[in-house]
Amino acid sequence: MHGIGAVLSVYTEPGRFKKPADLFSRGNWCSNRQGVIIVAQTISIGATQHMELFKAKLGSQLKRCEGQGLKVDLEESPAGKFTFLSCRIAGEAQRGSNDEHIQTLLRQQLAEIISDVILNHWEDALLKDIIRENYYYFGDEEKKLIFDYSLRHINREGREAQNTLYWLSRKNRINQKIIDFLNYNNRIIVDGFIRFRLKEYLAELRDATEKAVDEFLMEREYREFIQLLQYFVEVQEPRMEMVHLCISESGSFKLFDDKMQPVRSDYMDGFFLDMLENELNYEDLLISALITIAPRKINIHRASKENHNATLETIKSVFTGRVSECPGCVLCTEP
Repeated sequence: MHGIGAVLSVYTEPGRFKKPADLFSRGNWCSNRQGVIIVAQTISIGATQHMELFKAKLGSQLKRCEGQGLKVDLEESPAGKFTFLSCRIAGEAQRGSNDEHIQTLLRQQLAEIISDVILNHWEDALLKDIIRENYYYFGDEEKKLIFDYSLRHINREGREAQNTLYWLSRKNRINQKIIDFLNYNNRIIVDGFIRFRLKEYLAELRDATEKAVDEFLMEREYREFIQLLQYFVEVQEPRMEMVHLCISESGSFKLFDDKMQPVRSDYMDGFFLDMLENELNYEDLLISALITIAPRKINIHRASKENHNATLETIKSVFTGRVSECPGCVLCTEP
C-alpha cells in the first residue's frame, strides 16, 4: 500500500475529548448566555504529502460553515514524517437551531475531501503498487502500459471520465463508507481505512490490473504474430504484381489479378483444405492466401467502410506500404 497516513480528530473546549455523536448533541454544547450555545471544534488531518491540496480543499469546503455563523481557522504543523493541518471551528449559534445539520454538513464535507483525494491522487499510487507487487517480472515500459490499460478499465481515461455514471458510482460508494465510519468514530486514518474498510474498492483495482495484464499480453501476442507474418511476406517471392481484394457485407472475399480476372484456383485449393481441416475462418483464409501470393500491391474494394475494419487493419499491418483502398468502382458494389 502506498505510504500515506491521515488523522482526523475532534475535540471540545478546553480540550476534553468527545466522540462526534456526543460532541454534536445539544446537551454537550457549551453555553455563554441564555439561548446561545458556543460551537468549538478542532479537526486535524495529517499526511506525508499533498498537504497543500488538503489545505486548499479544507479551506474551500469548510468556508461553507461561515454561513452557519462559525469561524474557521487553519494551522499547519510538522510532526515527524507527517504534516498536520489543524482546522478550528468556533462561533455562536442560537439554542434550538439545527445542530444535526451542522454535524451532517461537516461529515459530508470531510467525506467529500477524503474520497476526492483517494480517487484523484492516491489511486494512481495504489494501482502502481498493485502492479509492482504482483507483476514485478515486467519491465518498466511494460508496467507503464499495464497502468494505462488499468486506468481504462476503471474509467479514468479522458477528460470527461469524472462525468460518467461509473465514476460517480465509485465516488458515492467511497463517500458513503467514510460517512458511515465517521458516524461512529472520531478518528480516521486514511491508509488504514483504505486497507481495511475499502476492500471492495481495492478488489476493484486489482481486477482492473488483471484485465489490463490480459489485454497487454493479448496485444503483445498479436504484435508478435504480425511481425512473424511480416517476415513471411518479406522472404516470399511475389507471385503477382497486383491483387484486387473484394470483401462482401457478409465477410466473404474474392481475389482478382491486375487484369480483373479471378485468381487461379491453384493458389487457393490448399487453403480451402486447411479451412475444412482446421476450422479456419474467412480472415485466416484471406491472410494466408495473400501471404502465399505475396503481391506487390493490394487494392481493397468494399461496399461498406464500416465493416471488417479489424481484418483490414491486420492486412495493412502485414503488408505495410502495399495496401490501398479503392474510392469506389464496380467491384466495390458487387455482392
